[in-house]
Amino acid sequence: MIAVLQPGPLTGRVTAPPSKSMAHRAVLAAGLARGMSRIRNLEYSQDVQATLNAVRQLGAKVQVREHWADIEGRGGFATLRGPIDCGESGSTLRFLIPVCSLTGQQVRFCGRGRLMQRPQGPYAEIFAGQGRMFCQNEGGILIKGSLRPGEYRLAGDVSSQFISGLLFALPLMLGDSAITITPPFESRSYVDLTLAALADFGVTARFVPQEELPEGAAARLEVPGNQRYHNREYTVEGDYSQGAFFAVLGSLLGGIAVEGLNPASRQGDAAILEILRRCGAKFVRADGAVHFAQNPLTATEIDLADCPDLGPVLMVLGAFCQGQTVIRNAGRLRLKESDRIAAMEEELRRFGAHIQSTADTVTITGGPLVTPGELRGHNDHRVVMALTVAALAAGLPARIRGAEAVAKSWPAFFDVVRGLGGRVTEEAE
Repeated sequence: MIAVLQPGPLTGRVTAPPSKSMAHRAVLAAGLARGMSRIRNLEYSQDVQATLNAVRQLGAKVQVREHWADIEGRGGFATLRGPIDCGESGSTLRFLIPVCSLTGQQVRFCGRGRLMQRPQGPYAEIFAGQGRMFCQNEGGILIKGSLRPGEYRLAGDVSSQFISGLLFALPLMLGDSAITITPPFESRSYVDLTLAALADFGVTARFVPQEELPEGAAARLEVPGNQRYHNREYTVEGDYSQGAFFAVLGSLLGGIAVEGLNPASRQGDAAILEILRRCGAKFVRADGAVHFAQNPLTATEIDLADCPDLGPVLMVLGAFCQGQTVIRNAGRLRLKESDRIAAMEEELRRFGAHIQSTADTVTITGGPLVTPGELRGHNDHRVVMALTVAALAAGLPARIRGAEAVAKSWPAFFDVVRGLGGRVTEEAE
């Protein structure tokens, strides 16, 4: 699909969609519990659907309604029939690998896009160290053998999804376990989200106090075994990583409010508001929403270690800020649905933006933008949404090829843009 954008005034309120990160965690925890759980405020993106389908294969009964789902877990595992299709969802895959090992069955995972090319080294090492099968190629991943309780050690500068995956599985094992994380510990906020979800479903795990850390550790998690998940009703909070697209747009244009962003959220992507504040953005919280007013913005330095999903829209922000924006600890963006650094460099240069990168750093110098040629979405939902913000904020017409990628996380994204008065039409490729 090609999204065709035309310039025009934008104003109004946007409701941030449900947090995809928390939806994955709640759905999986509900699937592991015994009894009926109701998960409210769900957006059925392709990624969340992948996790819902996975818990069905584990034996849970799932009934989907318009914005909520009933998930009846069996407190155990069914006989798996066929591969677990994770789509393009890294969270689904990495959360499920340790959990599915507990079935004791041979389990195959498949996916689409770049998913099966994304590195799984930490799991490969863990499985090999315990004499379990772990085979990965472009066609999928094959595992066999139950992981055992005990001591685990993970590098803190790889995806936190590996830590979260272990946290879902370790409480179900017969003995106690611990995870030692070596420095630097990046994306800790995502681990905090996992701990919060576990607690909500009756499972205990905790970080040990700083003074009790072993030498050379950035953090250590203690996870008692012999636990079980408890069914419950759960409401998914709004997503800061998606709300960020309209927070940036509102900061550049004014007249936009974003509602549904919990001020007490543990989401690392909540950093978007502080980043915008440092750039000089004007906004206030009132009536359950964050209201943005137009104001000239200046460049700042940004650390993505704890909020990598903000990367694409922050590169767009940098193109509109006076001065030089430097984004550090960005290297993980190269291992997402696309190489997000290379993709955003290529597409922002079509706007005439001055952007360059190293392996781990992106530098953008603000300046006037020009009407781009046809843009490419690189099969990446966040790239498509970021390019949409760039065109709308600059008041420039644009055509974005591959715009259907937004369905991965926010199927209604372009409808939301239209709700603000945005002129968006769709053409077949």
